[in-house]
Amino acid sequence: QLQLVESGGGLVQPGGSLRLSCAASGFTLDYYAITWFRQAPGKEREGVSCISSSGGTTNYADSVKGRFTISRDNAKNTVYLQMNSLKPEDTAVYYCNAVQTSAILGRRDYWGQGTQVTVSS
Repeated sequence: QLQLVESGGGLVQPGGSLRLSCAASGFTLDYYAITWFRQAPGKEREGVSCISSSGGTTNYADSVKGRFTISRDNAKNTVYLQMNSLKPEDTAVYYCNAVQTSAILGRRDYWGQGTQVTVSS
């Protein structure tokens, strides 16, 4: 079964840290660009950070720049999102998305089930 599984969410106080993981099973992430999204109650899903298949290019939403770091370990078939200096407005369900686009295979797109992050005192 091809799937992505997020983990590492939880309840943390403002200013705290969490590290989210996105692990793939049934396929390799080597050739996939990965994006972390989040969705807070009553809000639209928004992109938080993305990383290229090689890991050489990363991008961040302005709201998390300087606080979050995305990385990947292709040997472990896992992508991470290190979240520091967390704020209450970071509270959301976090999802990872893997996308591969090729002229021969077309587009392959996988989503995880999400992991809840709650920042509250």
